Amino acid sequence: MSEGTIIKALSGYYYVKDGDRQIQCRARGIFRKRKETPLVGDHVEYEAENLKDGYIMSIGPRRNELNRPPIANVDQAFLVFSVREPAFDSQLLDRFLVHMESHSIRPVICLTKWDLLDLSEQDFMRRRMGDYEKIGYSVVCTSSLRHLGFEDVQKRMAGRITVITGQSGVGKSSLLNGMNHDLKIDTQAISQALGRGKHTTRHVELLPVGSGGYVADTPGFSSLDFSDIETEDLEGCFPEFAQFRDSCRFRGCTHIAEPDCAVKEAVANSGLNKERYSHYCFFFQEISSRKKQY
Repeated sequence: MSEGTIIKALSGYYYVKDGDRQIQCRARGIFRKRKETPLVGDHVEYEAENLKDGYIMSIGPRRNELNRPPIANVDQAFLVFSVREPAFDSQLLDRFLVHMESHSIRPVICLTKWDLLDLSEQDFMRRRMGDYEKIGYSVVCTSSLRHLGFEDVQKRMAGRITVITGQSGVGKSSLLNGMNHDLKIDTQAISQALGRGKHTTRHVELLPVGSGGYVADTPGFSSLDFSDIETEDLEGCFPEFAQFRDSCRFRGCTHIAEPDCAVKEAVANSGLNKERYSHYCFFFQEISSRKKQY
């Protein structure tokens, strides 16, 4: 059998890249019985008599996988957020970061539409992003209009499979088109009436981006639930808590209501970002409420 990587999934077909060839395949019925679905990014074995009539026979082990977007074996995630139009949403960014941490996928924060800020606003945003960089997250500032930051983005994507995702209407497609003009991904203006972008991308596909890299252009969405995360796992998705958790009075401290909590003390003493901690508390209550419903 031949081997390759699924680079596109559309309407029940899987397009497998094998060297210079791309083979259109269907999944064998046995996958439905196993309730297993091939994903973009999967390394697979396939059989095909021609380029249009192939069948996926087996799926290799996955390093990781995401449900939204449905993709496997991701090296990193570019979380794309605009500084304006729509306005930057720090709680949504932290929601995405928790989601990536829970799947052990390295996130890169990518800010778009940097040209819409004046110098004082740029300084303020840099200071705000400085807290994320102290945690260990990489931050890239970009502008499609001025072609700012694209070289940095390309270097970070070289030789890796990257998922690019974030809030709708933030300029994900414009960013990709700016790096590779041959992609010609469909873009639409933001709906002023709704204050959010329209979903312009209709499927998941790995697109070539210089120096052996691939990027998944995926549908935008405005929220993520925590259906796969338990309350006891949430604090592990906030890396900055790690240096304090062993100093908490109680083992297994949730950092919510317990006395002598080192995390809460660090927040009070400005050792931890108060906004990030407030988001942690909000997410914790959200997960707790979900568990009570079942």
